[in-house]
Amino acid sequence: MIFLALLYWYATFPYSALARCGIRHPKPSPFFGNMFLFRQGFFGVHTDLIHKYGRVCGYYLGRRPVVVVADPDMLRQIMVKDFSTFPNRMTIRSATKPMSDCLLMLRNEHWKRVRSILTPSFSAAKMKEARQDDPPSLLLSSPLLSSSLHPLSRLSSVKEDQSAAEVCFGCFTMDVIASVAFGTQVDSQKDPDDPFVHHAQKFFSFSFFRPIMFVFIAFPFLAPLARVIPNKRRDEMNNFFINCIQKIIRQRDEQPVEERRRDFLQLMLDTRSTKECVPLEHFDVVNHADELKRMMSEDEIVGQAFVFFLAGYETSSNTLAFTCYLLALHPECQSKLQAEVDDFFTRYDSPDYTNVQDLKYLDMVISEALRLYPPGFRFARDVDEDCMVNGQFLPKGATLEIPAGYLHYDPEYWPEPEKFIPERFTAEAKASRHPFVYLPFGAGPRSCVGMRLAQLEIKMALVHVFRKFNIVASTDTKVGSTCEGPSFGTYLNLTV
Repeated sequence: MIFLALLYWYATFPYSALARCGIRHPKPSPFFGNMFLFRQGFFGVHTDLIHKYGRVCGYYLGRRPVVVVADPDMLRQIMVKDFSTFPNRMTIRSATKPMSDCLLMLRNEHWKRVRSILTPSFSAAKMKEARQDDPPSLLLSSPLLSSSLHPLSRLSSVKEDQSAAEVCFGCFTMDVIASVAFGTQVDSQKDPDDPFVHHAQKFFSFSFFRPIMFVFIAFPFLAPLARVIPNKRRDEMNNFFINCIQKIIRQRDEQPVEERRRDFLQLMLDTRSTKECVPLEHFDVVNHADELKRMMSEDEIVGQAFVFFLAGYETSSNTLAFTCYLLALHPECQSKLQAEVDDFFTRYDSPDYTNVQDLKYLDMVISEALRLYPPGFRFARDVDEDCMVNGQFLPKGATLEIPAGYLHYDPEYWPEPEKFIPERFTAEAKASRHPFVYLPFGAGPRSCVGMRLAQLEIKMALVHVFRKFNIVASTDTKVGSTCEGPSFGTYLNLTV
């Protein structure tokens, strides 16, 4: 009887946290909370929750209270003004190396130190440095421009009389990321069985709804066991990337300094022997020191290279695919973009970081594609201490969830939200709209560190493609209507 009473208490006692704060939510089930609501995805559930319970509502992910915040003023407070109160992303106790050492998982001063090292690598100044004839430097023009030609060279082999061709930008972004983050050259379109490609695809086959995940959600104190429980697929994938990066590190160390590639990996390796420190006044976080050393361990370097691949591979490839998909369904927009690209090449021989900014309509098209199909349509922050934000009490131990997908379709800010209208992103339209209803790269100090690189990569590829091709929908094209999108295996007709 005592055991059953304790089990019942354990199963139900967390489920009063949201009600005590006046946050409305659906009724949770013992142990699992409301997690079964999300079996068909997150976007529709977020929409239903917000419509039923308000812009600040909640649910329980297992025993963890989650506060969904869809109020843009409150989000500005959380992500920027009061960032020091919410500096950390949601804790995942089951994360293993190299994932546990990556920027997404780091917390507090540990995150600040690594972020301070990585941020200059993705600055506008670094992007502007590159030209096509430069020696190899940080993922900039030499590797990026040459890789941008890969989809074009493959598309050039498609004949006009072929009925359909699959536009696969995943191979393009795979090759760019392999070159930039791992310092290795692969041609995933020509060799899909390349070990690098093979192990990368394993990572993205992860499913949240697995039996073992139910156990960890119902009994979170068991989550650290995930690090030691044998998992052949996970261990094989992790070991491959760890060994790959460590091998490249050893090769770099054996090379003369002047022969080393100035890429993302090398810039991190250079910090191993630096004595330079970074001041902390630029970080709105509670500090326990005046400065931190700009130094990274080998484990941290491996973790950043891994997350660079994780964050940059599928996100960019999906954005490229969805942009082409939307333009195929809206030929009038495609014609307008092609006219802009044609005019661009009458003024410039080739695109670079500076001159590609002249393509205003291309920027609007990409921005609207990111609104309709944001790569990350939800992200979260931990509540480390009891606090009050815009009159709403938030309890320690809760998670704040930011439903970017819902905000991107909110009819209060986006008339006819399911329509593809690039003109939503004219300078005048952006100035008149609340900035925190459009969050494809997040916002504040923990926004996407590689945003400029992603935008440059996407623009470079699309400029080359639409210089030569029209893309039109075929009978196999699958049409979707929400940010969770149509099938990624979208088929499109190509004409020169």
